[in-house]
Amino acid sequence: MKIGILKETQLGEKRVSISPNIAKQLIELGFDVLVEEDAGSTSSFKDSDYTNIGAIVEKRGVVFKEANILIKINPFDEEDLKLIDKGQILMSQLFHKSHPELIKAIANKGATAFSMDAMPRISRAQDMDVLSSQNNLAGYKAVILGAYEMTKIFPLMMTAAGTITPSRVLIYGVGVAGLQAIATAKRLGAVVEATDIRLETKEQTESLGAKFITVDNTGEESEGGYAKAASEEYARKQKEAVDKSLFQADLVITTAMVPGRKSPILITEEQVKHMKNGAVLIDLAAAQGGNCELSEMGKTVVKHGVKIIGTTISPESVSTNASDLYAKNMLNFIKHLTDKTEFKWDLEEEITDETLIVKDGKIRKNGKTE
Repeated sequence: MKIGILKETQLGEKRVSISPNIAKQLIELGFDVLVEEDAGSTSSFKDSDYTNIGAIVEKRGVVFKEANILIKINPFDEEDLKLIDKGQILMSQLFHKSHPELIKAIANKGATAFSMDAMPRISRAQDMDVLSSQNNLAGYKAVILGAYEMTKIFPLMMTAAGTITPSRVLIYGVGVAGLQAIATAKRLGAVVEATDIRLETKEQTESLGAKFITVDNTGEESEGGYAKAASEEYARKQKEAVDKSLFQADLVITTAMVPGRKSPILITEEQVKHMKNGAVLIDLAAAQGGNCELSEMGKTVVKHGVKIIGTTISPESVSTNASDLYAKNMLNFIKHLTDKTEFKWDLEEEITDETLIVKDGKIRKNGKTE
C-alpha cells in the first residue's frame, strides 16, 4: 500500500500533511511513502529529510499515478482531480457540507474520500481531530498577532514614570482556539473575558483565570460538541450582555464557526462604532464570512478607529508545529482504519462512518451509500 504526500497548492499555505518523523512511522508500519518534490520545504523539511528515513521523493505526476492513498491538508482542487484515478483513496479536509460540487467531482472519478474535518467529537477520536490540533495553534497566534498590532502592552507595569494598566481582551467562542487564546492572553498579563453559546464552557474559562460572560442559552444546545447557529433571540441577548466588555476591550478575538455553514455575525458595524479608538479585532472566522460585519478575509481594514483583521491564522505561520500535529492526527487515523496496511472498511464504526464521504465513486449520506 503506497501513501502519497502532496504539496499544498492553496495560496499562502505553508504546511505539509505528513512530516518526516511521521513518514518514518508509516514506513515502519509497512506502508511505502511517496513524497512530492518540495512538499515540506515551507515547513522547514527538506526532501533529504524524507529520503533519509526511507521515503521516495518524486514529481507530482508520479505521486498521483503510483499512490493508493493521497493525503493533503486542504481540499483537492480541479488540477488535482485531473490526476486522480478510479479506486484511489483521498484524505484531506473536504468541508463536504459546503462543497457538494467537489464531492460530486470526486465521485465521478470513481475514487474514495475521507474528510478530516468531519471527525466526530468523541473521546476516542481526539488524537485524530485535525480541527482541534490546528485551532489550538490558531488561538495562540491570534493573541500574538493582536499584541503586535496593538498600540499598548498586555501586562500591568509599574515604572518610575507611572503605572501602565493592563490591556483588556475579549474572546468570542470558547472552543479549542478560544481556550488557547485565553491562556495565552492571561500569560501575557491581560485582563481576559470570554463568552460562548455553550454554558458548559464557563468552568473551562474560569479555570484559566478569565471571566465568563453568561448569556441565557435556553434552547441553544450545542450539536455533537460543536456550537450550533444561534437564534436571533440569543444573538440579541448576547449583544446586551457583552456590549459593555466589547466597548472597553483593547483586543477582541472572534472564533465562532459552525461546521458547513456561514459564520454567525456577532459584532455589527453599529457595535464597532462604540468600540475603543485604536482597538484591534482579530476575526478567525473570516474564511467563512466572518463574525464581524466589517471583516474581509485576508485583509486589514480600519473602520471607526478600529483595526479589523480578517484571517484564519490557519497555522501557516507556525507551519513546522502545525505540520507535525496534523501528521500525527493522520497517523492515528490511518492506524485506526487499517490492519497490517489493509483497510478494514468497518462502516458500522462511528469514526469511519462519519469521515467516509465517498466510497468507490458513490456519495454516502446518513451512514449509507447512495
